[in-house]
Amino acid sequence: MGQQQPRQDESPVQSFRLVEVQPGGAAGNAENQAGADRAPIDTRARRCLIVDDNELFLAVAQDHLARGGLKIVGTATSQAQALRQAKALRPDVVLVDIGLGRESGFEVARRLVESVPDLGSSVVLTSTRAEDDVVDLIAASPAVGFISKDLLSARAIEGLLNANGF
Repeated sequence: MGQQQPRQDESPVQSFRLVEVQPGGAAGNAENQAGADRAPIDTRARRCLIVDDNELFLAVAQDHLARGGLKIVGTATSQAQALRQAKALRPDVVLVDIGLGRESGFEVARRLVESVPDLGSSVVLTSTRAEDDVVDLIAASPAVGFISKDLLSARAIEGLLNANGF
């Protein structure tokens, strides 16, 4: 039994499912997911820029985080776009995927903090990779922290920023 290959006129689509984990709850719990959609947290309307090379993920994350209470002011798919957007939009927080195609999200984080000093440490790294796989690189970066894509939510971002005094 082989894996079915897409027809030449089709492209394989990778789907993403973002869930919110509540304390004491499990990811995928329908009650937690429904409650997260209905009750946005008070994020003081933090303005967020999302940097990721996957257009599908950008769309899903933008919708999910906005429903959670963040104000998504822009998206970028490369370091050059991220730097332009951050300078023009002055977001409160920037989510950066650690793997941007051929570019490094760690380098993007460093360049963002250098180029837009107001960001301070309001850069949050994200990835589908496990945090343990990149823990040393995260620690060496100017980012405030890391949130796995499968746990990405407005609550998680707010909690990370609040825990670090932002």
